[in-house]
Amino acid sequence: MPHISDSATRAARDLRVVFSRLRRRIREVAREEDEGVLTPSQESALTLVGKHGAATASALASAEGVRPQSMAATLAALDQHGLIRRAPDPADGRRQLVTLTDTGRARIEGNRQAREEWLARAFQDRFTEDERRTVLTALELLERLSQP
Repeated sequence: MPHISDSATRAARDLRVVFSRLRRRIREVAREEDEGVLTPSQESALTLVGKHGAATASALASAEGVRPQSMAATLAALDQHGLIRRAPDPADGRRQLVTLTDTGRARIEGNRQAREEWLARAFQDRFTEDERRTVLTALELLERLSQP
């Protein structure tokens, strides 16, 4: 196996640390905008329901990598907040499909919008135009990391 350069090792470490900090900060921004506080696992499950559309609790548990019992408890909390609805699965009446309510959809959209606005404002306030162009160039390069 070829030797990994010091610069590659440092870039990997620094990128992971910066992305972790940025991800935490973006989550904090969304929480600051919320009227009702959800746990991180509830927020994650709500986002997952939004991405999957109608899904069973077991499918959501599998996608989230948690036990079905844990997902059931999380969904119960989301249901209490009026963020999801459950309806019988037309293909199998023994199962229920979980979908977002209008309130759940609005919450996800509001969180997304708050995060984007905060990030845009931070770029505007903390970086020069040249620095923002540098970030855009770096993002084009980093996009390669997401490719198979």
